[in-house]
Amino acid sequence: MAVVSMSNKEFSRLNVLMDLEARRITVRDACALLQLKRRQVFRLLKAFREHGAVSLASKRRGKPGNNRLPASVRDLVVTIIKERYPDFGPTLATEKLRETHGCPVSRETVRKWMMEEGLWLDRRRRLPSVHQPRNRRERMGELIQIDGSKHWWFEARGPQCTLLAYIDDATSRLMHAAVVPSESTFDYLRETHQYVAVHGRPIAFYSDKHAIFRVSKTEAEDGDGMTQFGRAMHELNIDIICANTPAVKGRIERSFGTLQDRLVKEMRLAGISTIEAANAFLPGFLADHNRRFAKEPFSRTDAHRPVPQEMVLEDVFAWKEERTVTHNLTLQYDKILFLLEPNEITRPLARQRVTVIDYPDGRLAIRHKGVDLPYRTYDKLRRVTQAAIVENKRLSEVLSYMAQIQQERDEQRSAKAPRRRGQGERHMFKIS
Repeated sequence: MAVVSMSNKEFSRLNVLMDLEARRITVRDACALLQLKRRQVFRLLKAFREHGAVSLASKRRGKPGNNRLPASVRDLVVTIIKERYPDFGPTLATEKLRETHGCPVSRETVRKWMMEEGLWLDRRRRLPSVHQPRNRRERMGELIQIDGSKHWWFEARGPQCTLLAYIDDATSRLMHAAVVPSESTFDYLRETHQYVAVHGRPIAFYSDKHAIFRVSKTEAEDGDGMTQFGRAMHELNIDIICANTPAVKGRIERSFGTLQDRLVKEMRLAGISTIEAANAFLPGFLADHNRRFAKEPFSRTDAHRPVPQEMVLEDVFAWKEERTVTHNLTLQYDKILFLLEPNEITRPLARQRVTVIDYPDGRLAIRHKGVDLPYRTYDKLRRVTQAAIVENKRLSEVLSYMAQIQQERDEQRSAKAPRRRGQGERHMFKIS
């Protein structure tokens, strides 16, 4: 007794032929039910009478297809994938096989071979994903999602670092990205400066509830309740929208998943292991990434607004804090004592408020009503020599203060200082 495997189409043909053989239906009815000509019906009926139901099963079942690639090609492709692309997905592996190795195998063939070798899981074997629907914005520049992803971008070749990304909600286009040592205010100010300089001012930035973007303490009474990044966005008339959960920022979260797969592997193939090399590599990668994955917006109108000509972006994206000038024309910032040079502009500023501007590249400026004030700097943590005291006549009134500083010269810098937030050491940047 043999067991014959039959498809639904073949099994339905068996029922029709059994009815025709028993003369329960006519040949014309059988032709209509099988959608075949009379000659084909009689051919099937003859085979059924001679060999039974086995004659209706396809003779090609269980045999390799006529268009099947040779086993040598399959072995070569699987060997290349195992040696160079073991953690690549079928789509990316297919692209590398075609571009690097000149092997134009289809994606579905590569997917099937990788599944057979245990290199890829079928979608049915994965946990189902939950996607909350949300319509895209209509115009590019209406909503830019920003976030940072801390990851081993260089794998074991370099340190763990953070990728800052700016993604347009309307097009899923990576507008700007940069690899930085850590997610800090100065990094966001510097990279947002570059974004605005190139693309203009978007309507709003969409971020998480990181302390860089919003004041977390609701009971805070001092200040204006605005972070340094928020102050810069307020000056540029750009709104900040903070998402309650990461799932709300699905566009950028899914993009980080793609980047952690593709960007890591592309930098591995390019031999990149430093932040400087990665930032030099990113523009070309982003152009290729956008060509593959960016969508067309519903509206061709660009919502980015130009920067006013009178606005200096370098000053907007600097760290700014206000200080009160003492009667001795001194002020303190970041545990450093600044001495204003006495002149006709600085003398009337005793007990007045001035603004200390700390640029990302390390420069400092003390400004009052748009005028930069001349100053000298004395670091409270370094040793103050007798020569330094003699050279400056104005230090006599702070000798006792300097003596206390010398005793505390080994103390650590303030953790509140902007250059120490989220950064292991001082990094100098040049803003173009």
